Amino acid sequence: PFDMAATSQESSASTPIFFVLFPGVDPTGWVEDLGKSFNITLERGMFVNISMGQGQEKPAEATLEKMSDKGGWVMLQNLHLMQSWLPSLERKLEVCSMNAHQDFRCFISAEPPGFAYMKNIPESLLQSCIKVANEAPSDLKSNISRA
Repeated sequence: PFDMAATSQESSASTPIFFVLFPGVDPTGWVEDLGKSFNITLERGMFVNISMGQGQEKPAEATLEKMSDKGGWVMLQNLHLMQSWLPSLERKLEVCSMNAHQDFRCFISAEPPGFAYMKNIPESLLQSCIKVANEAPSDLKSNISRA
């Protein structure tokens, strides 16, 4: 089984964790549960989860700045929907990480491209992240035991 705690130990304020989304897999619960163990919660204002889509660019950038200053966690979901904004995100992460609070973390999720020749996430952004790809098991017994 996937060990979110071990994966998080490899991250830092300047090294986001990038989740590759597959059908039946949602990393939100893993991140929220890990956050609770560090008292990083939505209720305390230390965790923000943004589902990316049209009009979310500025709120996401403002949240990254705020959380990098105070040591919170940001989860940006569905980045594959925001391809034209990704170079700006990459630059914002670079700038924020320069003086980030040591507890700041950024978690990113995106679907893989539909075909191998397609690229939907800049390679340089991927290189700066810890990548997590966790496909749901294909057989019923494994899916039931996983739930």
